[in-house]
Formats: sequence, structure tokens, C-alpha cells
Amino acid sequence: MKTRTIVRNAATAAIALLLPGFAGTAHAQQTGTITGVVTDAANGQTLESALVTLDGAEAGVLTNTQGRYELTGVPAGEHTVTVALLGYEKQEVQVTVVAGQTAVADIALTAGALRVQDVIVTGVARGMAMARVAGEYEYRRPYNTESYAEINENEFKTVGEAPLSTFSIDVDRASYANVRRFIQDGQRPPVDAVRIEEMINYFPYAWGDVAGEHPFAVTTEVTQAPWKREHRLVRIGLHAESIDTEDLPPSNLVFLLDVSGSMSSQDKLPLLKKAFALLVDQLREQDRVAIVVYAGAAGLVLSSTPGSEKEEILAALDKLNAGGSTAGGAGIRLAYDVARKYHMDGGNNRVILATDGDFNVGASSDDAMVKLIEKERESGTFLSVLGFGTGNLKDSKMEQIADHGNGNFAYIDGLLEARKVLVEEMGGTLLTLAKDVKLQVEFNPATVSGYRLIGYENRLLADEDFNDDTRDAGELGAGHTVTALYEVVPAGVAMPRPSVDPLRYQVRQPAGNEAPPPSRFEDELMFVKVRYKDPDGDRSKLLQHAVLDRTGTPSNDFRFATAVAGFGMLLRDSEHAGTFTLDDVVSLAEGSRGDDPRGYRGEFIRLVEASRDLKLLEMEAEEFRPDRWR
Repeated sequence: MKTRTIVRNAATAAIALLLPGFAGTAHAQQTGTITGVVTDAANGQTLESALVTLDGAEAGVLTNTQGRYELTGVPAGEHTVTVALLGYEKQEVQVTVVAGQTAVADIALTAGALRVQDVIVTGVARGMAMARVAGEYEYRRPYNTESYAEINENEFKTVGEAPLSTFSIDVDRASYANVRRFIQDGQRPPVDAVRIEEMINYFPYAWGDVAGEHPFAVTTEVTQAPWKREHRLVRIGLHAESIDTEDLPPSNLVFLLDVSGSMSSQDKLPLLKKAFALLVDQLREQDRVAIVVYAGAAGLVLSSTPGSEKEEILAALDKLNAGGSTAGGAGIRLAYDVARKYHMDGGNNRVILATDGDFNVGASSDDAMVKLIEKERESGTFLSVLGFGTGNLKDSKMEQIADHGNGNFAYIDGLLEARKVLVEEMGGTLLTLAKDVKLQVEFNPATVSGYRLIGYENRLLADEDFNDDTRDAGELGAGHTVTALYEVVPAGVAMPRPSVDPLRYQVRQPAGNEAPPPSRFEDELMFVKVRYKDPDGDRSKLLQHAVLDRTGTPSNDFRFATAVAGFGMLLRDSEHAGTFTLDDVVSLAEGSRGDDPRGYRGEFIRLVEASRDLKLLEMEAEEFRPDRWR
């Protein structure tokens, strides 16, 4: 059977490979080196994980986070270098190698439709022996224990039966990065790995300035739903004020790092160390960092150290090695002990847990972990979680821990994502401006028959929880934005739900075909209320916002968020997607790409195109459940 071997060294800036067939003879013949950078021909951005092969060989290397590659031990003479990357046309260049010298071959790739035979699954670099796309290669995965909490998609509700919709905000972005990892590996993501609200909120949106007494503002828009034109789509946006890094309060950080045996692969501990080095580089003199590790036992490898001592902090990170079992409970307890010892009044006191999610020794039950974390958050020490690696990801447990710790959950699949989370979004990751943020929407029966909240299935609250200040909810950090989408059925339009027998003891409210009841708010569609607390507060504050029953031309941000939501619905096999297709997603996203300085929207478009061209939606989603890996 034909196989491909990919070698990746994520710990170095250049990636070197002694090509098969040359081993043992490289010293006997004159050789040289080929190096270069792979970029996007349209915008010049460097491209990570592009496969570079020589003369059609079965072996190759992947470009690093700076788009750089290096082939060593290449015989002198003429050679063909081939570069392939998901979402781009394969490119070939001719290179002349001179003995003892380095030939530079920078290569620009043009975005285009995929051919299956050109696709290389980058997951090979994450521990797979071989990979298969549409019959060409074969998956040979190690034992897989990834786990995801079940998600039951929100259904339509009638306004007469459920006039209120209440939920907690969610600023996590882990699901998008994880979904991206699956697609780049040529696989359809498990259905329960797709949390639509996290996919939508992954992207930055232009909301404007925040003014007034509150640390965030509320914005709404109304337009047609592209997958069902007779329905409306309502966008509710919360956007917090941004704070420059130099203006952030001092931070008392404890890095809680998993160094167990499961963290040994390149996409885990080696990547973790590089990711945290990016954060260390942002620290100021007034900040402090301690490092706690856990494997068979927990230990303090660096006592709390000023941020100005970067070399000492980086040296402690660099010495870490993986091995042993996973005493996660002991590690969390020790991390909180250290955080309490160096607590900063008025500062950002936070434990940052980095792991593949495996807690299998000690106090590892979800309930025990949650109770410990809930107790500690009351003292003002919050907990954020960063997930790493594949094959062992405990997504459900990690999300729950972060939620109860008043922190964020992110999945780091490469240095670019690490930079996004720990550098570009550091204010939101490290500084909470509002806690226990809850939304409650009241729908006007004069204008609305029914509605459906898109996503947020694991953030739903009882209506009475909205006014209950003891009820925990999500946190909003500096610069964070939150988008919630409601699909609304206007009055007079039939409800898309199974028929229900008439009630015996009361009259059911109009279901869409009957005339709506009279109202003095006929120009309103819905009424939005938001409750939140100050980071150190116990009593909530209230914002209120009426949404008028007027559709308009949607903003680029609204249209792009809609495209992301549609993609998530398709990945989840949602019955509510109707006839919406991946081509529709691409068209909507392309038309709303707008200003995309970081390339996040362009990357999304390429992921959707890859899903389309690889026919991922034609694969049975159940085959890709974590417990069904082959």
C-alpha cells in the first residue's frame, strides 16, 4: 500500500530531513541544502504546514509557523520541489543544488479548488503513521480517548408557550480551532465537537467604541435568514472596551502545566512551551509568574517571579519534560495555594491550566474539580484552560472547568493560535471586566410567532436564573465580543415544528397562522435585557435594549457571522439548515470578508472550500465519533 511519511520538528525555526534513499550515501556524494519560505500569492502571508517534497519522493517536510522549510542532504544537480497545502493549487519549481551550498526557493501558492490526490493530511505530523483521503491513503491512528459532551440542538419555541429565552454568554473559542484541526486532517469533526457559538465568536468584529457607565455595549441587527427567507435573523452583540497591554492591572499568574506521559508528542508539551514563551514575552515588571507542574505528583518548579526576570522564567519552561501519570487534582490545589500566597488586591489573579485534558490520578471526578474551582473563584482567583494535542483531548471536562473557574477555554493547535490567544487577545484572556453576564430576551407576540437560539445549548438558563445573583454565568474580558443569533418566525408565518394537539384547559397562543393579539408595542420585535456584575461585585447591574421590527441591509460582520453559523449547522447535520449548502457559505463569507488584516476570514473560507472539495459532509458523522476511531 502506498504511504507517505511526514517529519516535523516544531521546536526549531527550520525543518530538516535526510531524504529516504540518500541515507548512508549522503557522505559519499556531494550534497547541498534547499531552503525557502512558502507564502500566499495573494497577500504574501506565510503559510504553515505546507508539505514540501523533492523529486516526487514519498517523504517530505512541513513548513513551520513562519512558513519556512529546509531540505538537507540533497545531491548536487537539478531537482523538482513540490509544495501542497489544503485550499491551494499544488506548485512545482525547479531548483539547482550546488555541492556545499544552500539554494533558496521561496514559493508562492495560489488559492484554488482542491484535487483529492493533492491533499496531504497534516495530522500525520501529530502522531499518525499514515493518512487516508477518499481512498488514497489509510488511517492508522493510535488509541483515541477524546471526549465531547453531547449537544442537543435548540429547537423552535412558540412565543405563547415560551415568551422568554435566557442564557449565559460564552466567550470561549476552542471549538473553532478544534474543528479546524479536524478539517485540516481531512476528517469530518464529531458532531458534538461543533459548538456554533464558539465558532461565531472566534472572529473579531468591528463594533465601535464603548461609552457610558457600563464596561460593554449592546448592539442589534435584523435581516432575512439566508437558509429560510421568510424567517428573520437577529444578531445581538456585546462588545467590551479594549485596554492597552501597558494599562492592564498587574497580574499574579500561575502556569499549571501538564507534564504527564501523554504530553510527550510535538503538538503537546513542546508546543506548550513555545506558546507560554509568547506570553512571557508580554509580561511587565509589575507582573509575577509561578510554574506548577503535575504528572505522577504535583510540584512547584518556579516560585513566583517578577515578569522582568524573563530569562529565568523561560529557562524553567525549557527544562520541562513529559513522563508519568496525571495527578491533575493535586496540581490544581497546589496552583491555587501559590496564587493565594501572592494574591494582588485589584490585580489579575489567575491560574492558567495547560493540558490535553487527562486527569486520571487523584481527585479527578468532574464534581470534585468543579467544587474546588468554584470555592477558589470566590477569593478572586480565576482559572483559564488551554487545550493541546490530539487523541486524548477531554474537551467536555476542560470546558466545564474553565466555565466554573470564571475563565476562558481555548484550544491551541499551533503557534499562530497561541499568538492569537496569548498575545493578540491577552487583555480578554487575562482581564475580566464583567462577570456572571446573562441575557434574557422577551419576544413580542404581536410580531413574533416563534424563535430559535442558534448555539449556546450548554449555556441555557432557567428564566428565574436571570434575576438570581447567586447563579453563575459567563465572563467578559477586555476587548471581548459576544454574538448571539436568533432565528425568528414572524407573526403570520407557520411554525416549523411538529403539530401539537389543542390544549384542553387553556387556549394555546397563536402558532403563526392566526391573527396576533393586539399590542401597544407593534413596532418592536423583542426586548433584550443583560445582567452582569463587576469583577469584584456581588450585585448585578441591568442593561435593557428594545429591538425594532425592521429589517435592513446587514453589516459585513453580521453576514460573516451568519456564514459561520450556517457552516456550523451543516457540520452538525442540522435539520434547520434547509437547502443551505457549502457553496452558499462560501459565497456569503466571500461577500462579507471585508477588512481581514490577520487572515482569519480567508482561512475560514479555505476550510469551507476544503470541506466541500473533500466531500466531508458526505461522510457519516457517526464514523468520526471519538470512540469509533479506526
